[in-house]
Amino acid sequence: MTDLDLRLVRYFTTVASHLHYGRAAAELHIAQPSLSRQISRLEAEVGARLLDRTRQGTRLTEAGEAFLPHAHALLRSSEQAAAVARAAAQPTRITVGYTAGVIVTPAVRNLRHKHPDADVRTLHLEWNEPREALLDRRVDAAITRLPLRTDDLRVTILYDEPKMLLVPVGHRLAGKESVTLDDIDGEPIPRFPDPEFDAYWRIDPRPGGRPAPGGPPVETIEDKLEYIAAGQAVAIVPAALHAAGIRPDLTAIPLHGVEPGHVVVATRAADRSRLVAAFRTSARDCLSGQGVTRSPAAEAGSR
Repeated sequence: MTDLDLRLVRYFTTVASHLHYGRAAAELHIAQPSLSRQISRLEAEVGARLLDRTRQGTRLTEAGEAFLPHAHALLRSSEQAAAVARAAAQPTRITVGYTAGVIVTPAVRNLRHKHPDADVRTLHLEWNEPREALLDRRVDAAITRLPLRTDDLRVTILYDEPKMLLVPVGHRLAGKESVTLDDIDGEPIPRFPDPEFDAYWRIDPRPGGRPAPGGPPVETIEDKLEYIAAGQAVAIVPAALHAAGIRPDLTAIPLHGVEPGHVVVATRAADRSRLVAAFRTSARDCLSGQGVTRSPAAEAGSR
């Protein structure tokens, strides 16, 4: 067996991310000569040269390319193992994640009332973080919206949420009582990098199979709002975001003829924590009435 020093593995992944010993040493807060020696130690442990230093800079060898994804997996696994141990040693702690426009306060307040010994924390998550945050154990439960990959997760629909069309205040549709997809047939809609999320919120394909219009690529909600405010796009959004008052130069119109969105509570499928189970109950009891309509499907389950 080869016993790898995880500290050295982390040094290697840092150098690999920068392909520059000086910048990697600065990030790790160690001297560059020391970093070089530590990488040499790791190469001796692995039994292969992982990095080459040339006049053009630092590059991964073939062995380094092959080792890198496994190095990342080793570090993730060690972090998860430590998190599991901490959770077992501190069974009275839970962190609840939530995404934009979702209110978790009633469920969190209820959990604290019923479990006064528990350390209940909350953490805001970006639109694309809930699944990763759950599997990395940054959070133990998440209140978020579909779509969400549910393998290794247990996902329960809490309520339905109407969809609205977000436009700049000077848009031709601003002020209408409602709109349909036909009204925005040629309107560009910002595109997100996640294919499932992008297709869901652009309603692509449209009824009849026609593709949804393209739009500017974005990675954050803030970028999307800026494109809309500038008159370069419109967007389909959950009603709660409009109710929260996104920004004064935008307005939202009810979008008819489309399926509502779904707000869910998600946890790790294998998690048997009593606090996680208690929070799921609190979420169902305290949050299910927030939607305009109650979803007939109560359980999406672990898939």
